[in-house]
This record gives sequence, structure tokens and C-alpha cells, in this order.
Amino acid sequence: MKAYELLYFVDPASTDEVRNAVSKRIETAVNENGGKIDSAEDWGKRKLAFEIDNLTEGDYILVNFHADPAQIAELDRVLRINDAVKRHMIVRRDDKE
Repeated sequence: MKAYELLYFVDPASTDEVRNAVSKRIETAVNENGGKIDSAEDWGKRKLAFEIDNLTEGDYILVNFHADPAQIAELDRVLRINDAVKRHMIVRRDDKE
């Protein structure tokens, strides 16, 4: 299993239910094939460098997890089809192996 970091943001006007549903779906996608979420940090609202979907701020969440490389494509697919997630980035962490 490799260490990864996922950073994503949702619309700051979205409800807690929407944020919790996104977090639960990410947890399910990671845990499906033996992956494990190490930590999740809520960074709160941050100003965006440029406007995305008429938003100037985003509610950021950072997730550190371990998973097989084959799972990353599925997680990426799940994040792309979720309308609540405006942008996301998954990065492999060599320093957390």
C-alpha cells in the first residue's frame, strides 16, 4: 500500500449534510479494497486564486490515506462525478510510506 494525499474543496454555501456525504463516499471508495484513511483535516474556507464556477472561496478538506495504486483511478472517478466536489487533487506521498 502506498501513501496518498487528497485535497478537495466544495462550495462553502453547501450544507453539512452534503459535506458529510462527500466524506462518507470518499471513505467508502478508499476502504472498498483494503485502503485506510489515516487522517482528515478540515481547512475551512480559503480564497481561490481564480474564480471557479462563479465561486471565489472554497471549503477545503485534506485527507491522508493508504491505498493500492489501482484504487486511485476509482477514487478519481468518484470525485469527478460528484457535483459537490468542485476540484480535487490526489498526490502520492513518498515521505509517509
